[in-house]
Amino acid sequence: MLLEAIYHVPRDKWAYAYDTSTIHLRVRTQKDDVDSVMALTGDKYDWDRTYFEITMEKAASDGMFDYWECAVNPMYKRLSYGFRFHKGDEAVYLIDNGFCSDYPYPPGGYFEFPYIHEIDVFKVPAWAKEAVFYQIMPERFANGDPSNDPEGTEPWGGQPQLDNFFGGDLQGVMDHLDDLVDLGINAIYFTPLFLSPSNHKYDIVDYKQVDPHLGSNELLKELVEACHERGIRVMLDAVFNHCSDQFGPFKDVMENGENSRYADWFHVNEFPCTVHEGIPTYDTFGFFANMPKFNTANPEVKQYLLDVAEYWIKEIKLDGWRLDVANEIDHEFWRDFRKVVKGANPEAYIVGEVWSDSLNWLMGDEFDSVMNYPFADKVLSFFNGELDGRTFADNMASLIMRYPQQTNEVVFNMLCSHDTPRLLTRVGHDIRKMKLTVVFLFTYMGTPCIFYGDEIGLTGGDDPDCRKCMEWDPDKQQRELYDFYQLMIGLRRKHKALREGRFRFLKADPHDPCVVYERVDDKVHFIIWMNNTDQPCTLSHPLVKNDWYDSFTNEKVDTEDGIMNISLDPYGFRILCRNLH
Repeated sequence: MLLEAIYHVPRDKWAYAYDTSTIHLRVRTQKDDVDSVMALTGDKYDWDRTYFEITMEKAASDGMFDYWECAVNPMYKRLSYGFRFHKGDEAVYLIDNGFCSDYPYPPGGYFEFPYIHEIDVFKVPAWAKEAVFYQIMPERFANGDPSNDPEGTEPWGGQPQLDNFFGGDLQGVMDHLDDLVDLGINAIYFTPLFLSPSNHKYDIVDYKQVDPHLGSNELLKELVEACHERGIRVMLDAVFNHCSDQFGPFKDVMENGENSRYADWFHVNEFPCTVHEGIPTYDTFGFFANMPKFNTANPEVKQYLLDVAEYWIKEIKLDGWRLDVANEIDHEFWRDFRKVVKGANPEAYIVGEVWSDSLNWLMGDEFDSVMNYPFADKVLSFFNGELDGRTFADNMASLIMRYPQQTNEVVFNMLCSHDTPRLLTRVGHDIRKMKLTVVFLFTYMGTPCIFYGDEIGLTGGDDPDCRKCMEWDPDKQQRELYDFYQLMIGLRRKHKALREGRFRFLKADPHDPCVVYERVDDKVHFIIWMNNTDQPCTLSHPLVKNDWYDSFTNEKVDTEDGIMNISLDPYGFRILCRNLH
């Protein structure tokens, strides 16, 4: 065994409380180097009576490592533990003191999880596991009230530019809520709604005023109430990293320089605040001079923004916050943010915008979830033919092993957004490929999100082209694609196994672009078969049982001598399931 590849630490994603009675343990070994792993567990105060060995499951593998996992239910909420690795006749032990070849006398020197304190258990909102989100950029969704259109508003459906307006507003969303219910979504994520000079509203002037071009505070409250009446949760966008250069305190700094009482509200490197050769003398979002960065360590700034977060939770019964540029704000701010938000609504869903590995923010004291951009990148790379099945499975396994299970169950998965090209564009305008990605989105772990208009075939390249107006003329919509989204949303919402069940690849081979994977809980077992090629193919996998049926048609599907053979069209798929009870 290659001992250098074996890794475990008694914290974060490697040893954590999943709930008040369960501890999850993970350990890493070199890929295909170990036959089996046993977790040696017990209570350090009464080891002999509580000792229990658990066979760990190989939960995931990537290109270099295997990841083993098990759940432990300690009798007294305390746990001492070690590991035994088997390879042929060889056995090696790992405890906190290190490796050894002989059984280490317990419990001295073993790893410890001292006690499961309920207050320390990372709890995510249960409703987020059930949610299917729909992202709306209000300015581009529907124009329900032309009387509040900005000056120079262009005809609906024109070419989006960085600075043009089409008159979309909250009344437009209100007018189409029943359409969203028909689609099957039960949660909305709005891009920013507050007073701002731009069409995207990420440069905010007043954090407690809905932009008049979108509506009013009263209309937003009515809209949220109407959503709740329909079983739809609402999440708003919190832009706390930066503001508009028209924001009152920053204007004061521009006018009064270092004598401004707000001088320390921002990161000013040199007075006066100006721009030299394209670089502002104050910190900003990127290098955009119109978006000065807040100093969130300043107590006044911090309190101002926390008051905003709490205000909207209480004022409109908000269900969650999406946090813009979350990784560029200090951790201390987000820890206090969580306390304030969860104090106002313990079931509020907190989603950070972090584009890379986000474990630092997902340890239970900051965010519940993050926008899973790596998911979109890896999924689209595979279905665009850039990865084989084995590499794709390895990539997805590495994502699953990044975070604790409670985060994996609610991580915010999307295939495109207002910051990326449209899904149909990203798959080369191939509806068949698009459908495969959508099947994967709705049968994978985490909380799925649709960008408005994807379900009816909107296209678009990079910003601003991805921010086209929603198309409401049925004759210009791809209704068959809409029906497909509706079908997949309904399947996911119907079956808990597709939301919380175990995920595992069953077939994912090198040089083969086809995959088979499963989702399973204690009631239903799903197997999803995918032909990611432009040629017909037949996929085979050994299955002992013979009580499988098609998830959509209920047609019975039999095995042949313990082998399931599934014939698929080019870029075809099939979802089979069987009831376990």
